[in-house]
Amino acid sequence: MAENNEKLFDQFPEVSYQEWRAKVEADLKGADFNKKLVWRTNEGFNVEPVYRAEDIAGLKTTDSLPGQYPYVRGTRTDNDWLTRQNIIADNAKEANATALDVLTKGVNSLGYKVASADDVAVFLDGIDLSKVEINLSCCPGKALDVAKALVACIVAAGAQDTFRGSVNYNPLRRQLIHGVEGFDAAAVTADACALLDIVAPVKGLRCLAVDSDILANAGAYIYQELGYALAWGAAWLTALTDAGRSATEVACRIKFNMCVSSNFFMEIAKFRAARMLWAQIVEQYKPECPCAAKMYVNATTSRFNQTIYDAHVNLLRSQTETFSACVAGVDTIVVTPFDAPYKRPDAFSERIARNQQFLLKEESHMDKVVDPAGGSYYVEHLTVAIAEEAWKLFLATVDAEGGFFATVGKGDVQKAVNESCGKRHTDVAKRKEILLGTNQYPNINELAAGKIETTGCHCGCSAEKGPNALAMKRAATDFEELRLATEASTKRPKVFMLTIGNLAMRLARAQFSTNFFGCAGYEIIDNLGFETVEEGVDAALAKEADVIVLCSSDDEYAELAPKAFKYLDGRAEFVVAGAPACTEDLKTAGINDFVHVRCNVLETLRDFNNRLLNK
Repeated sequence: MAENNEKLFDQFPEVSYQEWRAKVEADLKGADFNKKLVWRTNEGFNVEPVYRAEDIAGLKTTDSLPGQYPYVRGTRTDNDWLTRQNIIADNAKEANATALDVLTKGVNSLGYKVASADDVAVFLDGIDLSKVEINLSCCPGKALDVAKALVACIVAAGAQDTFRGSVNYNPLRRQLIHGVEGFDAAAVTADACALLDIVAPVKGLRCLAVDSDILANAGAYIYQELGYALAWGAAWLTALTDAGRSATEVACRIKFNMCVSSNFFMEIAKFRAARMLWAQIVEQYKPECPCAAKMYVNATTSRFNQTIYDAHVNLLRSQTETFSACVAGVDTIVVTPFDAPYKRPDAFSERIARNQQFLLKEESHMDKVVDPAGGSYYVEHLTVAIAEEAWKLFLATVDAEGGFFATVGKGDVQKAVNESCGKRHTDVAKRKEILLGTNQYPNINELAAGKIETTGCHCGCSAEKGPNALAMKRAATDFEELRLATEASTKRPKVFMLTIGNLAMRLARAQFSTNFFGCAGYEIIDNLGFETVEEGVDAALAKEADVIVLCSSDDEYAELAPKAFKYLDGRAEFVVAGAPACTEDLKTAGINDFVHVRCNVLETLRDFNNRLLNK
């Protein structure tokens, strides 16, 4: 077969990059190649429109096999990840019943937040600890007692050698989410050492958490999550090896809980780069066993990009995210239910979340293919590029400033993530980052206020925030507040499309304006077109329109816009759809509202809400 393929390709002349580039530039007809086709990522590097074999020549990421150091292609020789479900219940007995039920439906990894050590045995009753991964989280002050209770259950079950799971000890959680001060490095190190002693009888029990999913769900960019995750893991290694613990012991107890967003290829590259860099970091601590350099990763689909409006789009987001995680070869995956932003997930949404993983396993057979992205010119390039940016962050921003614990204590990590969050919110406001159904193509007649059951913090601690807290605002929050204000108003504003003139332009601009004002939940009245602006204005006023949007071509606006504006005479808000060359002349005539692709959609709609709601 190989020979036949070679003969087939021999029939075609080899095309060099220079020849391809020349052809593309000719087709661009003078447009700048870099501006049109090269993508500048948020991670700080450029992505070319095409990659070739020569682009990955010499890359070390292509030299190893799955299961081989530095584990860029995976820490295992299979891709049979664990399907994890986090149990949400009012008490441990209820959680146990739910756990026993979902274990009959394909789940083989469980997560549960226990209130106290007394809940551990109740939750685990009837669960085969030799076959099911158990991940318990709790307040940091209760971690030692919870770990003791879990180890006792494991030993009683005789599962010391086969158990897999974790007790999530994260002393930074409250400091990151709520800005609570008072991190005592000495006390944390002492507790961590005590934890290592407690879990020593159980080889597969991890207890030192690296919860970089918190940062990603607060708006961190992909390279930031990776860089900070590596720094967090290195902080555990440094603190505990300085306290006399071996590098192997510490590294084998670290659990990475990472997030996976909808940036499909970038997320695949992130996890591949994470394993490679972590292996190299651990190697510097000279562990006795090579297994210490293997990164254990749980990936949870993003909450940052989930939406309340058009919530079923969350299923599309989490499906591509799950796909990224399984292609990247993570160890366990949690799919966040689609209704998590506004209520406690129910049986239906949790079943759908489980089935999203089963689709990839049972129907797409993704668990049968190890590192399917390996050798891809594009993914290999992304892997190295993301690794380089994350490594720069690790060295210059964290390591040089005293390590991860110190930078969190100073608020530097939170500040950097909040800045990224602010930038991403601005991008959402300007539609540079799209949230389908929220800032683009909204379901304008959907009402959401009635389905919102939960708001604010759900971690079980005080919701008050200090000055160094992460913002923890989903990307859709601002637009959702806008639409909820419209729902709460005594009158729903009406937006009338006054379509006139050039057929193609008026249809395109009416569609654009419908999407624009629909993001605020306004009622949209579209039309087939009018012969005169006077006819259109009269029709709009007959419909009691609050806003009239003139939709036509740039050439026609110079005449039509002043005429329509004058005839309207302040009886409704007047908007021109587009940014015509005559904009300054129209502003001189008193027309101040324009909607176009360069608008800040959020700020424009906030302005209209202030004018129109409860008027």
